[in-house]
Amino acid sequence: MGHQNAHDTDGTSSGFTSADPVAEQALDWFVRLRNSEPDAATHAAFQAWLAEDPRHDAEFRSLETLWNSRSFSDAVKTLPVDRRALLRPKTRRWPLHAAALAASVLIAVGVWQYPALTIAIQADFETATGRQTTVRLPDGSMMMLNTDTAVATDFEGGRRHIRLLRGEAFFDVVHDPARPFTVSGHYGEVQVLGTAFSVRTGDDEDQVVLERGRVQVLCLCDGKGMGKAELVPGEAVSITASAVSPVRATDPSATLAWREGRIIFENASLGAVLEELRRYHRGPIVVADERVNRLVVTGNYRLDNVEGALRTLADAAGVGFYRIPGGIIILR
Repeated sequence: MGHQNAHDTDGTSSGFTSADPVAEQALDWFVRLRNSEPDAATHAAFQAWLAEDPRHDAEFRSLETLWNSRSFSDAVKTLPVDRRALLRPKTRRWPLHAAALAASVLIAVGVWQYPALTIAIQADFETATGRQTTVRLPDGSMMMLNTDTAVATDFEGGRRHIRLLRGEAFFDVVHDPARPFTVSGHYGEVQVLGTAFSVRTGDDEDQVVLERGRVQVLCLCDGKGMGKAELVPGEAVSITASAVSPVRATDPSATLAWREGRIIFENASLGAVLEELRRYHRGPIVVADERVNRLVVTGNYRLDNVEGALRTLADAAGVGFYRIPGGIIILR
């Protein structure tokens, strides 16, 4: 599939939405039939709608397939309990076995959220999904937290140390040769005297991007592989559990565009772009057709309107866009 260009958009929406009227009707029927026991008249109307056009049956069946797919099931698991309820059939009674099941689900969710609670206890500063904040540190340095980020700070006894517990942060550090400024992630540590750089944590690696000055990056590993690297402006590096990657060139104005509330990408796979946009969207973004991930796109979008960006991307790429309760967006 080919290259697609897209432009910024301010559009927003709610409820069940799609650019395709047939798909929207299928969504409406799907939810109506799941959330209530259809009476004879409703069932007859549904059968009549199916008979009107072969596409009606095809769209409805595709929604059933998607609903039962693993990707959709995994996406629903990421929703808070109160938002998952929007996707479940409504019932008037809670039999004993149903109440017991609900209790077990709540316990399971509590266990699943335990890591987040642990981070919340350790963090001195946090941001929610889609939010950013700037903090002036005790030494006068500036720290900007990106979406879904948590940090712990230590400025006692002459120390200047930040632990990035989750997410991504940018630092503009006040020069002080007597007190090096260090930032540690999951796998690496950055040491500076005075400079401007970002650190981002992930499940498998930390990433460091240098905008100004000079930094040394150390691997907090067991000594295997290359353990350190020095960066000059316009360079980046990744750190895993066992090594520091080769230094690579990067454009900080694009890589760090989130500081201005934007995301910029050029000739990137749509799958990679969606993975980045998921960080700023509270609900799951589900791709129902793997071919969608392989599309190549270029764009410049505002991060305070992720849904609008997704709509424009879908339109430019010729991809179906669906929004259903719980904030779930489906592309196929």
